[in-house]
Amino acid sequence: MDWDALLLSRLQFAFTIGFHIIFPAFTIGLASFLAVLEGLWLFTKKPVFKNLYLFWVKIFALSFGMGVVSGVVMSYQFGTNWSVFASQVGSVIGPLLGYEVLTAFFLEASFLGIMLFGWKRVGPGLHFASTCIVAVGTLISAFWILSANSWMQTPQGYEFAPDGTMVATDFAQVIFNPSFPSRFVHMVLAAYLTTAMVVGGASAFALLAGKSKTESGTSLRMAVLMMAIVAPLQILAGHESGIVAGEHQPAKVAALEGWWTTRTQQPTVLIGWPDEEAQKNHVEVAVPGLGSAVNNTGPDEVLPGLDSFAPADRPPVWITFWAFRVMVAMSLIMVALGLWGAVIWLMGRLDRAKWFQRAAVLAAPSGFVAVLAGWILAEVGRQPYVVYGVLRTADAVAPVEAGAVATSLLFFIVSYAIVFSAGALYILRLIAKGPESDEPEPKSNEPPGTPLGAAVREA
Repeated sequence: MDWDALLLSRLQFAFTIGFHIIFPAFTIGLASFLAVLEGLWLFTKKPVFKNLYLFWVKIFALSFGMGVVSGVVMSYQFGTNWSVFASQVGSVIGPLLGYEVLTAFFLEASFLGIMLFGWKRVGPGLHFASTCIVAVGTLISAFWILSANSWMQTPQGYEFAPDGTMVATDFAQVIFNPSFPSRFVHMVLAAYLTTAMVVGGASAFALLAGKSKTESGTSLRMAVLMMAIVAPLQILAGHESGIVAGEHQPAKVAALEGWWTTRTQQPTVLIGWPDEEAQKNHVEVAVPGLGSAVNNTGPDEVLPGLDSFAPADRPPVWITFWAFRVMVAMSLIMVALGLWGAVIWLMGRLDRAKWFQRAAVLAAPSGFVAVLAGWILAEVGRQPYVVYGVLRTADAVAPVEAGAVATSLLFFIVSYAIVFSAGALYILRLIAKGPESDEPEPKSNEPPGTPLGAAVREA
């Protein structure tokens, strides 16, 4: 392996975006969760929702701050490590990133202070409006970032200027490119599901420790409801995103499916060990013909395998193949946990189901794992292009020395290990402490209510 500036720049961007994405994936969902909690408190005047809000808003503030810091670092890399990319496509995706700052970041920054520090300084209506605006701001931010990234996956609405750079000819086509709608829905659902898994795990941990049973029981029911609804929808959204990728990025689909030969009736490879040199999967377990059905194709339609593409035009198969399976495995775990929780909730045993609560604690990071695997799949599967089919990654790197990139990468690793480890440990300490309660705890462990009726009555 040649540790040149290209490889080191890719590793550096992968490292920084890997750290960054876990924070927006959490805060997008958590901001909406906070808006729901405050709305329920204003509507019902029940202290349980206020206590949960005041608990989770501290975690939101820390996560939001770390997300902002890690996001700023990435933008600088466009100029330092990927200056050719910035000059080639800057006039197309630059405005999208600018709109994200103008319409989302400024909006969030303007009302975040009221949300965090205005609980006793402004009226409840204004405070609730601020929380809702911050929640909407996170969704607007996701809109623009996903639009820019999706354009790099499925570019359209541009042409080449005389100097060889790309310029937008139709910004509506740039923004609403073919892969954007399904990928945006997929990412937002992933954020909501990630938050539900963390809230569910934290609530289950508190119940197992006998802390804040009223608040923890309520938040666990809210998390289970979100899991049961969103996890199946997320699989459908992911399937639709895969169908779009099959139309526009067939090499990526061939790699993630483990298809080496072009044919009709492609299999679904459940597990295997891709060997790029031998161009086959070792220890393969597959269901014949199911791959064609899953990809919504007829029995006589030819689906391209990796042999349809020159070796230089194929993505790294092993990483793409396994990233897809890790993402799917985490999704199935979340679906199973949501259905399990819904069933025992209907049976009136959710607050006493110790095995489910232990499983919820263990599964709490599954949303983060799925998000990271999904982004690895999306970005590695796009290779060897940075703008699919148009600009190769090798042609987009800045003319920098490998030693300089290696030095900055080492600096990032050390500084991130210190700063973000400290932040993550502090968040875990807050979660372990659990929400405060100003109500007397019930004398019995019997659940206060039953089924999917809602947390409002059960609080």
